[in-house]
Amino acid sequence: MVGLISRPKKKERIKIMSKENNDRFYYNKEFLGSPDARSVRLLSEYYGPLQRFRRNKIQDTIVFFGSARLKSQEEAMSALANAPKNISHDDQNDLETDLDMSRYYEAARELAFKMTQWSKKLNNKKKRFIITSGGGPGIMEAANRGASEAKGLAVGLSISLPHEQAGNQWISDDLEINFHYFFMRKFWFLYLAKAMVVWPGGFGTLDEVMEVLTLIQTNKLRKQIPIVLFDSDFWNHVVNWDFLAEKGVISKSDLDLFQICDTVDEAYKYLTKKITATHLRGPNF
Repeated sequence: MVGLISRPKKKERIKIMSKENNDRFYYNKEFLGSPDARSVRLLSEYYGPLQRFRRNKIQDTIVFFGSARLKSQEEAMSALANAPKNISHDDQNDLETDLDMSRYYEAARELAFKMTQWSKKLNNKKKRFIITSGGGPGIMEAANRGASEAKGLAVGLSISLPHEQAGNQWISDDLEINFHYFFMRKFWFLYLAKAMVVWPGGFGTLDEVMEVLTLIQTNKLRKQIPIVLFDSDFWNHVVNWDFLAEKGVISKSDLDLFQICDTVDEAYKYLTKKITATHLRGPNF
């Protein structure tokens, strides 16, 4: 009939819609990946995690920092037991060191378990003091594993890196949040944190704990966050805290910004006491 406009076929409609989507910048991958859209990507790494935390009713977190290289006791023992008979002296030492260091993995797993059990007993509609890690292996895996074994939530704030695992099997569904920008990941480590436990680690762990201490020292982070450094032998070898105060590059009062603990029970008692005083009642409640 004259005057009627025929409707495009299905394939043509899809093609038209695809073209329309490509014309919109927020659908255009080339634009979104460009330097000009960096601010959009940064906002995505703010609002995306915010939506996840709200969706899962998570009010605050306890953050575990530590080495990604540490193995579980089971894994370290298995590697040592199955080592070839002609193994080199250096390789033998490495395996024995892995087994020795695995005690930190097991301690982190136990503390995460205990803190999760404690938090689950709180009478609150929102989920509080949720164990959060960097989402990778080592101490991060141990923290998420302990929380999961206590049947609690486990958050993993992972980072996309070449040749490195992102995400571990113990992170709760919908709570593996993968970042591109280190500083946005650090923001989310701190924004909801009500306590931190720092385990033996390398450059990344030192970077994280020093940044937190700097923010607290300079009053950029004003909420009270109890910080535990686990194992006095490790931390007193890595950083001579008293020497820094003696030379006047930090104040003696700065040494009160953290507590060094040597056992899981000691750390558990310190954290629950401090969190109860400052975040279940007191100035930050």
